[in-house]
Formats: sequence, C-alpha cells, structure tokens
Amino acid sequence: ETPPSKEEEGQIDDLSRAGKRLIGFCRTNLFKRLESSGAAFLQSVERHVLRNYVFLHAIRHDLPLPLGTQDAEMLDSRFTDEDADQAKGALFDPDDDEYEGRYRRRFKWLRADLFKSSLESELQSDADALQAILTDYGAWDPAKDAKLDALHSLLTETFPDRKALVFSQFADTVDYLEAQLKNRGVADMAGVTGSSADPTQLAWRFSPDSNQRPGQGKPERELRVLVATDVLSEGQNLQDSHVVVNYDLPWAIIRLIQRAGRVDRIGQKAEEILCHSFLPADGVERIIDLRGRVRTRLRQNAEVVGADEAFFEDEDDDQAIVNLYHERAGILDGDPEGDVDLASHAYQIWKNAIGADPSLEKSVAALPDVVFSSRQHAPIAQRPEGVLVFMRTADGNDALAYVDREGRSITESQLEILSAAECRPDTSAQPHDEDHHRLVAEGVKHVVREEKRVGGQLGRPSGARFRTYTRLKAYADGIKGQLFDVEALHKAIDDIYRYPLRPSAVDTLNRQLRSGVSDDQLAEIVMSLREEDRLCLTGDDASEAQEPQIICSLGLFDTEGDS
Repeated sequence: ETPPSKEEEGQIDDLSRAGKRLIGFCRTNLFKRLESSGAAFLQSVERHVLRNYVFLHAIRHDLPLPLGTQDAEMLDSRFTDEDADQAKGALFDPDDDEYEGRYRRRFKWLRADLFKSSLESELQSDADALQAILTDYGAWDPAKDAKLDALHSLLTETFPDRKALVFSQFADTVDYLEAQLKNRGVADMAGVTGSSADPTQLAWRFSPDSNQRPGQGKPERELRVLVATDVLSEGQNLQDSHVVVNYDLPWAIIRLIQRAGRVDRIGQKAEEILCHSFLPADGVERIIDLRGRVRTRLRQNAEVVGADEAFFEDEDDDQAIVNLYHERAGILDGDPEGDVDLASHAYQIWKNAIGADPSLEKSVAALPDVVFSSRQHAPIAQRPEGVLVFMRTADGNDALAYVDREGRSITESQLEILSAAECRPDTSAQPHDEDHHRLVAEGVKHVVREEKRVGGQLGRPSGARFRTYTRLKAYADGIKGQLFDVEALHKAIDDIYRYPLRPSAVDTLNRQLRSGVSDDQLAEIVMSLREEDRLCLTGDDASEAQEPQIICSLGLFDTEGDS
C-alpha cells in the first residue's frame, strides 16, 4: 500500500476530529425530520441508504471517496430547506460521473485504500439495518397520520373561513402537506419552498391587500391556506392573515418570531395574532427536548426585552418577547432602533396614499427615474432648508440623504428623512431652487462617502456584503489547513471583496444572516451561489453596477420667507 501523503494525512486527521460531531449532527437531524413528519423522516432514511451505496460503490471500484461539507448542507434547512439537495441526482445513480464532474468542487477526495478495511462491511451493515426498518414499517400511510388529521381539523373546523399560514422547516414536509390537504378537499391552497419558481407571486395571491401591485387588482383566485418553509419567514408582507401554524418547531428562536412577524405587521387589522404550534411526540421530545429549548430561549429573550405574547398554550403571559417579536431592527441586525422596519413603514404610507387616491398607483409607477420636485418648507433647527435624495447605491442598497443649503448632511436616520418628506396630497409644487441639482449631487456623494467610511469597499457594516465577508474571512482563518479549508471558499471571499453582490444574493444572504446561519453553513451557501454564478456582479455587469442611481429628489425651501 502507498502511504498517505502529507496532504492526505491532514485530511485523515481532520476527518477523525469531525467524525463524532457529524455522527451526532446526522442523528439529531433524523429526529428533527421525525418531529416534522413521518413522511419526511422515511425519505431521509432512504437517502441515507443511498449515500451509503455511493461510498460502497467507490470502495468496491477502488475510487476515491468524496469528503467535505455535503452533510452540513444536507442539514441546513435554512438555505435549501431540502434534504441533501445538492447531491440527489448523484445519489440515485452511482454509476454516473456527477460526483467527479458536476459536484467535484464541493468535495475533497481521499483514496479508498487509506480507510480501514472494515468500512465496507460497516457501511453495508448500516444500509441493511436501515433497509430493514423501511421494510418492517412499509410505506407511510397518510390516512393514519394523526398530526395531519389535527392540521386538517384546524384548517377546516377551527378556522374554516380564515386565511392560515402554515410553516415547516422542511420542503419535503411542505410538499407532503400540500398534496395531502388537497387530497382531503382543502381548496385554494398552495405550498411554497426554496425550489418554488415564484414565492413572491404565491405571497401576493395569499395576501393581495398587503402586497398591492401597481396596475393590478386582486388575483383571479386567492389562496386561503399557504404552507411554506422559512423562505417566507422573512421579507414578505402576509398580514391579510392573522393565523400562523408552526407544524414543527424551529431550533433558531429568531425563526419562530419571524414566522409570526409575517402577519403581525403594519396594516394588520385583527386585534389578535393566533399562533398554533404542534409539539413533538413524547418519545421524540424526551430525546431532543425541542420544546424545552425553545421555551428557554423565549424566556431568556423575555428577560432582556419584555414580553406579553404566548407561543404555547400553557405558558404564562410573561414568557415571550414583544420587541423581538415585532422585529425591532436593533435586536435583529444591529440597525439603529429608530429605523425599525423602514420598508414596512414606507409601504404603509404608499398603501394609505393609493387607498385615498387610486389614480396614484398608475401615475407614480409611470414616473421616470431622477424625477425631482420642490415644496414650501418652513425651516426649523432640526429640519433646515435643503434637499432630500432617494438613491440606490453601487451595492444595490436603497438609501436616503438629507443635505442643507451648504451640502452638509443633516441626519443619518432614514426614518427621520422619510418623515421630513411628509406633506398633504394637495400640497402645491414650487419651482426648484437653482441649487437643487448641486445639492442632489452632494447628497449622493455623502451616501457614497459614508458607505466607504463605515464599511470601506464592502459598504455599510449592516449590509449583507460587509457582514458576509467579515464572517467568512474570520471563518476561513480559523479553519486554515483543515478539511473544510477549500479553494472554492477563498475564491468566493475574494469575489465578495472585489465585486458587488447580485440583488438576489443580497436577499438570500440577508435572510440567512437574520435567521442565525452558522459560519460553515454560510460558507456552503456562498460557495454554491458562486458556483451557479449567482453571487457577484463581475465583468461588464460589475462596471455598470458601480455607479449609484438617483431615483428621485425633493427640495425643501422657504420661498415665502424669501419674498
């Protein structure tokens, strides 16, 4: 036998250290899948058997074995919300070249003869034992699914006429629930996962009032029930409903709050938000203590920020969280407390405006970029004469600036700037000041300078690009020379430093960062985005993206005082 090289010795050492941790990780994930649904659990068992045969195929044909972080991504329901999504194609046909071709960059490779000779028999034994479980218990029978029965009763008897938002961690569970509820006659429903072609379209059909679209009325067929993974737990307005169902309980506490936060938003008309949570069966609960962990986290957060909501029917009123529950940005992502949920606040202003005057919906949407106007403004100390600028930065971030007549910034608070623009619908426009465009340019320069000052080339510290880069740089330094220290990670980090993120990547990374994604999972997400050319704007695209874009501006000048 050829002795291992120095590089192979390092891989073996890393694999030995990671082995026990991954064993526990995999075991826990199986219990989480079982807690979610029996159908999802059996799918995981089947895929585990198939993974065993991938390795058996490699051993029996003297091929190198793939090693790496594929198991970590398999467990990452926050990103793909699926089970082993990245390698399903390869798993079902070990004779094709998927691992050594399409997926090769995701793994490191180790010669089969460097493993113990007992590995083959142990893998076969493990596969046989799992196959015996599948044979003994047979196919999953939805007719005997008591948890599904309870959900069906909740949707058709407890809330027969109300819109309900049902969450699960796993796409497989969502697919199962969608199919079974439709089979049981639940009409006007849909499922949405990370693989859905257009989650935003489904969100609009479920909650059209809170997602009004310029030039469009209500959808031809509204949805009454929407079953979703956490792809909809952040960044969507779903407040046409006030019923949220947690079909399984997430490990990350923020995701439980974000789920409820999709309906508990500005524009919600119901006095109460009703949250129903399914609890694990006693046997599973004793093993993973999921409810206890979630309750402990809720209590810890409540001690910090106060509380008055209840997520479990038997808990006291003082065991939840009001500020975190309402998505106070100072808690979620470090933004100033005064700028809480600015997008939701701006959206509500827009909704109120088109409600009072529907013609605005078409006329405003038809306005070109760089449009500008001015109105009469009586200056005060906090709000002097000047110009408000709304722009999109090189990184694709929306920004507001407020500068005075000398081009000096008045405030960094985006909410304060938005409030300064407030005026009545019948407010008359006035001729723009001769300094208007010069001051707009100063406002743009200020935003650009500020981004560079607080975040350098990477933008603001609160932005997805800055936060992703700094986390991955520290992570890469910490795992240097270890198993997971792969070239693809360093290339992705370098791209993030050199190029702006694509808008879709910004959305994805913001969602993951707010959901509490771990460093290794974040690394796998970023590498996957880069491999699919969905991470950064490079080449000609990058050159175009590096120019900030002015959307509109408003002059605030005291013409009456000048006359």
